[in-house]
Amino acid sequence: MSKKHNLGTGNEYLLIQGNNSFLLIGKAGTELCICIETSDNEYCKGLSPDDLIVVSAPEGGMVEPALMLLELVRTYRCPLLVLPKGHPGSRRLRYVISAGDRIRLSCSIERGTHPEQDVLCANGEFVGLVLTTVNGGVVMEGPDEDYPVSIIQYSFPPFPPYT
Repeated sequence: MSKKHNLGTGNEYLLIQGNNSFLLIGKAGTELCICIETSDNEYCKGLSPDDLIVVSAPEGGMVEPALMLLELVRTYRCPLLVLPKGHPGSRRLRYVISAGDRIRLSCSIERGTHPEQDVLCANGEFVGLVLTTVNGGVVMEGPDEDYPVSIIQYSFPPFPPYT
């Protein structure tokens, strides 16, 4: 069973809320290349305008940092950093990110340790959920597609408000 949600490529984000965590989804919006940095290599992944950029907050928290992280990758082309398995910093990552045309959610992986962009660490309430891009939207497939979903529109100021 699957459910489609409309999502544009501009300043729209899809917020999927669980009881204890959330997912924030944006479209790439343009063709771009993201760099994925591991301890011993660098990978570059091309994204099409309809590809997804997904931030997972496995412990919940505020949505604003997730928005900032998504924009750091999408707009400012910040690379994705991948920690080695067993790294102590992994448990301190509040927000993790993945990008591609199809992303599956898992709670059986260590946060921030997977260079593969088709899997993303999430809270157990999202286990089995698969997000796939479609023209003009996102398809959610999994055991339960009845999560509260909302569209957020947010525009970052062109320049920081310096005082």
